[in-house]
Amino acid sequence: MPATKPPVKLRFECQSGCTACCDIEGFVYLSEEDLRKAAKFLNMSAVAFEKQYVYRTTNQIRLRKPRDRQCHFLKEGGCSIHPAKPTQCPLFPFWPEYVEDREEWVHLKKRCPGIGKGELIQIGTAMEVASEMKTAYPSFYEEWD
Repeated sequence: MPATKPPVKLRFECQSGCTACCDIEGFVYLSEEDLRKAAKFLNMSAVAFEKQYVYRTTNQIRLRKPRDRQCHFLKEGGCSIHPAKPTQCPLFPFWPEYVEDREEWVHLKKRCPGIGKGELIQIGTAMEVASEMKTAYPSFYEEWD
């Protein structure tokens, strides 16, 4: 649940060649659609993709983490499954935990060089994007609403 008010001003622009968001400690979560889309992109069955790359529990699906990095698909030069990357990836940094909490947004700026750059983004627009995270991963955000 958000601890403070949303940020007053949101500016964000991806920086060319940057993969800092891919190296932030955490997990890459998947929806069932994300799993199918990535498997298809790699010309694998969903079952084979899941066996090789996915960790599943009753309430969540996420990519397994390799020992030496955050994601199997982060290669030098970027994401090797870019056209089929999981929902959470292109929505970053407009996740509810950042957009709805001013302190978290400010803290994230230390790790993301694109925050504070680019055009001003309306908070309503950022909240709409954040709602896509809530739709894709409802079990993570049940207590937020």
